[in-house]
Amino acid sequence: MQAAALKSPRGLADYQRMAKGCARPMARRAPPFRRKVSGMDRSRYRRAAAPPPPVPAARGFTLIELMIAIAIVAILAAVALPSYSAYVQRSRVPPALDGLSSYAVRMEQRFQDVGNYANAGACAVAVPAVNNFTITCAITNSGAGFTATATGTGVMAGYTYTINHQGARNTTAHPKGTPGSACWTTRGATCDT
Repeated sequence: MQAAALKSPRGLADYQRMAKGCARPMARRAPPFRRKVSGMDRSRYRRAAAPPPPVPAARGFTLIELMIAIAIVAILAAVALPSYSAYVQRSRVPPALDGLSSYAVRMEQRFQDVGNYANAGACAVAVPAVNNFTITCAITNSGAGFTATATGTGVMAGYTYTINHQGARNTTAHPKGTPGSACWTTRGATCDT
């Protein structure tokens, strides 16, 4: 029996292991279990290969997506920038109108105290300083009246507003036109309400 076992390579390995002092021979593998299904061997059927793992989507933007985003931003900027510029321009007008109003009030106080707006042929009250506008005063009717004018300078050139001793407010110059009635306007041809 030993001679038969030594003839196979597996048997030789077992014999050599036993000679070295190993108590057990190497375990032999059992043949694979094959079960017949409907007269056919199951080993002929192979499992369908599993689908490959999903490839992670590339992160980032395509050129088309980027171009669309840039076009949207450009359209919004084309609409928003002129509106914003007009808003900033209009926001510079109220300080001049406030300066004219407060100047007219101080001139009326002077008139109540003294009975006239003049002091040696000029306006009795010093004109206020206002950003982007120059305020001037002119005496009318030998000191019985006055006209205060705010004239735009620098970025506000082209804007002119007046007020007189009767409280009449006029926009005498505006880049978008002057209103037909006596009023102050920041928008142009229509009176502000």
